[in-house]
Amino acid sequence: MDVDNVPLDDKAKRMRDLLSSFYSPDPSLSSPNSNSSSKYATLDAINSTSFDADQYMHLLVHKSNLEGLLQRHVQMAAEIKNLDTDLQMLVYENYNKFISATDTIKQMKSNIVGMEANMEQLLEKIMSVQSRSDGVNTSLSEKREHIEKLHRTRNLLRKVQFIYDLPARLGKCIKSEAYADAVKFYTGAIPIFKAYGDSSFQDCKRASEEAVTIIIKNLQGKLFSDSESIQARAEAAVLLKQLDFPVDSLKVKLLEKLEQSVAGLQLKIEDIGNSSLDSNDPSTDTVPATAHETSVHEFAEAVRAYRVIFPDSDTQLTKLAQDLVAGHFKTTEQCIKTEIWSADLLGVLRIIWRDVLLMDDVLNEAALPDYSLEAARVTVKLYVSNKFSHLLSNSSDALTKAHTRQKDREEYSLQVALEGGKKAVLQGSMDVLLDFRQLLDDNLELLVKLKDLIIDWVQEGFQDFFRALEGHFLLLSGKNSSASQDQGLTEGIQDDKVLAGLVLVLAQVSVFIEQNAIPRITEEIAASFSGGGVRSYEYGPTFIPGEICRIFRLAGEKFLHIYINMRTQRISVLLKKRFTTPNWVQHKEPREVHMFVDLFLQELEAIRSEVKQILPQGVRRHRRADSNGSTASSRSNPLREEKLSRSNTQRARSQLLETHLAKLFKQKVEIFTKVDFTQESVVTTLVKLCLKSLQEFVRLQTFNRSGFQQIQLDIQFLRTPLKEMAEDEAAVDFLLDEVIVAAAERCLDPIPLEPAILDKLTQLKLAKTREQKPISP
Repeated sequence: MDVDNVPLDDKAKRMRDLLSSFYSPDPSLSSPNSNSSSKYATLDAINSTSFDADQYMHLLVHKSNLEGLLQRHVQMAAEIKNLDTDLQMLVYENYNKFISATDTIKQMKSNIVGMEANMEQLLEKIMSVQSRSDGVNTSLSEKREHIEKLHRTRNLLRKVQFIYDLPARLGKCIKSEAYADAVKFYTGAIPIFKAYGDSSFQDCKRASEEAVTIIIKNLQGKLFSDSESIQARAEAAVLLKQLDFPVDSLKVKLLEKLEQSVAGLQLKIEDIGNSSLDSNDPSTDTVPATAHETSVHEFAEAVRAYRVIFPDSDTQLTKLAQDLVAGHFKTTEQCIKTEIWSADLLGVLRIIWRDVLLMDDVLNEAALPDYSLEAARVTVKLYVSNKFSHLLSNSSDALTKAHTRQKDREEYSLQVALEGGKKAVLQGSMDVLLDFRQLLDDNLELLVKLKDLIIDWVQEGFQDFFRALEGHFLLLSGKNSSASQDQGLTEGIQDDKVLAGLVLVLAQVSVFIEQNAIPRITEEIAASFSGGGVRSYEYGPTFIPGEICRIFRLAGEKFLHIYINMRTQRISVLLKKRFTTPNWVQHKEPREVHMFVDLFLQELEAIRSEVKQILPQGVRRHRRADSNGSTASSRSNPLREEKLSRSNTQRARSQLLETHLAKLFKQKVEIFTKVDFTQESVVTTLVKLCLKSLQEFVRLQTFNRSGFQQIQLDIQFLRTPLKEMAEDEAAVDFLLDEVIVAAAERCLDPIPLEPAILDKLTQLKLAKTREQKPISP
């Protein structure tokens, strides 16, 4: 049983309040606004600290009848008993806790009694050990110092003997060409010569330097001799360096030559396209691949010789080799930014891997396979990310280009934009998946090691792509202006009429992504990109179709509501101008239906045209007022007609009161329902919102009799076309009647038009409309 999800009952709430009041240091803090809100006290304020019994009784008497007062009396009596019981239990439980705490403290005191004596005994033992240790060190210190002095004297005598024998040893090494031993002996004696060479060992120093001069000449000859092997020349270079001979100038020159050769081995951007041809056609691999491979082979042999001559140059050579590989990948990344395909990328990776294996044979310490694997990871990830960036750009362009054609007054169809957006998302995603699958199917060792990562990147890329696409859709709809880097995508989108149609397209594309694109992409990923899982567990799965579907389902609903709001606001401007321009108190007697009705219907017709291009047609459900009696039509209610036609103003106002009372007994009409992605639902919702706005504008004005009659005439003419447009005829009838009632309430003399006059003026407008239809384009 999940206790956390069970709501607190009244008893638990009372217990919590009692505990809070018991442990609260300052009860006044629990209700800081009690004094300021006392004048707004309600029946729920009985538990507050600022409870006023007289005010509570006054409020209870005014809000309840006799039966309610009796029920409240019984309820309060039961609550009083429950509170007494709860207080008794609270005191008993706290009493037991205090007794338990007292027993615990007593037990702790009894356990600590003997601890102080034990600590004092331990301290005495530690002090005894320390004093004995100091005595041993004092007795042995003199003998230890004497032994160390003798040992230093013996070492010094050995060094002196070595210095006196050094010239003879160097001569023997020169005769036997044991230059390594000679250099070892001399370098060992250098610190003594520096300290005592000008005094005690002056003759030994002079003889040793003469022998070293001969050794340096012999080593120079060996180093510059072409007949010597690379190994012998390398040993000579090392020995000369130990003797502080300036061999770095030769090393620097050779290193500069190698650096120049690295620059000439770098791949060029124009070679990327040729590499894809080479990888697909083996016959074309002979000329360019062999030339590049030969150059890399010569560079590898030069590195081998340099390492032999200068064994301590691994750091510089490793940097050169890594620079060569890094340059290849840098060129590849530059080409990726210009949108290349997987065939091009595969060709370049094969060339790079060939160079890496060749260099790894001569410079294994550089760990080039691992270095290239890390560089390839960055490059392939950039390629995957770039593919999704282009897919996002193409999907956005499919919508913005259609909008640009509209702005340039070219022929434009929302259906074209819708189909273009669907194709860009679905077909573009399929093309990207096909391109990535070629990378996975290749047996190149670099890609085989990166296979799981590529699968994760592809799945994560689709997750990020759809999130970014939803952000682009918000940007196109004008509801997300924070992304300044994407302003170019919506440049020029300022026309609210065009933007409204574009928002409707975004809504339908979002539905398409949820219902069609995501399932199709999920099937393809499951078939060809299953596995992965290299990412850490805390990051969760890389691709979550359910989350993407939820995002675009909410986005579709949001864009649909944005479209409805934009269209409603546009019509509200028309309604506001209609009701704020004339002086309704001095309005003249109506002669015909006002022209704003034509403009209103034209706007609704334009909305129907947009909706028909984008949204599917739903099942039309007719709910007529005659069948359920849920509206208040002036023509279908004889009682209202009779009362509104009275000449006495007081009786007319009484009729309004009767109308409000009659509305209490009518069947409730559901005005605003959930908007579906169908033509009928969107148009019906727009009509309802417009009529509700019309009602609110009417409530803000004051009418004379003629103004009220003009409103009645306009509303009567609107009944038929609005019922034809809207799906919910009962709600339309109800809202139209509400407009008339609101006008009557705001009228100084609410006398309606006679039914005959109303029908005559309506028929005249219908006839005039039929005459104008053939003329209109």
